[in-house]
Amino acid sequence: MMKLWRVLTCLILASALLLYSLPAAAAKSSSINRVAGYKEITNQDFSGQSLIAQDFSKVKLEKVNFSNADLRGVVFNGALLQDTNLHGADFTNGIAYLVDFRNTDLSDAIFTDAMMLYSTFENVDITGADFTNAVLDGLEVKKLCVKASGVNSKTGVSTRESLGCSE
Repeated sequence: MMKLWRVLTCLILASALLLYSLPAAAAKSSSINRVAGYKEITNQDFSGQSLIAQDFSKVKLEKVNFSNADLRGVVFNGALLQDTNLHGADFTNGIAYLVDFRNTDLSDAIFTDAMMLYSTFENVDITGADFTNAVLDGLEVKKLCVKASGVNSKTGVSTRESLGCSE
């Protein structure tokens, strides 16, 4: 019952975000600005930076380094995160609605309580990632469970356990 309420809350929040987009707050880097359509950010290094609650909606983030970044509450709605490095990043309470994570390093990252519906995870490394209470599509969870392994170095939670994979 609690999971149902979380899913409903996430769906309402995602709908509100899509219908009533707020202007983005600028991050510390001058290269993050929200513009009409897709903005491209390529080969940028945000590793170790605090980007709490930033909005990367409709941004193509190709070959961007977010390793060990503080991404708590970040919004990646409709973003393309192809060939991106999120190793060790903390995406707790983040929103990644309709995101393409193709060829992305998600190893040792924290996705606790993240809303990640309609996102795709093709050819990703999730070794040691923690998805505790994250909301993902069932089909994507099944695909991720096939390759799930490891334990998150910060939370101590196994990837398989956090995804709810059956043994």
